[in-house]
Amino acid sequence: MEKIKDEELKQLQDLHAEFNKVKSQIGDAELQKQNLILKVHELKDEFTKLEKGLMETYGHDAVINLETGEVKKKENGENK
Repeated sequence: MEKIKDEELKQLQDLHAEFNKVKSQIGDAELQKQNLILKVHELKDEFTKLEKGLMETYGHDAVINLETGEVKKKENGENK
């Protein structure tokens, strides 16, 4: 039976191992991406709930400065 050279076998095995490693890393990255997408949805839901509560407390035309917490009323023509 004919066999490939030891150097060729080593190179083939190394490339195969590296290929599998990269495929696994892609899978891990995709799982991280999915987890981050879920986190974004959770944060958006929390933000919406908080926003509704603040609107009930301070009015639908309130504009809150995120740095200072100052509440102003929205001026005519100013977008949300």
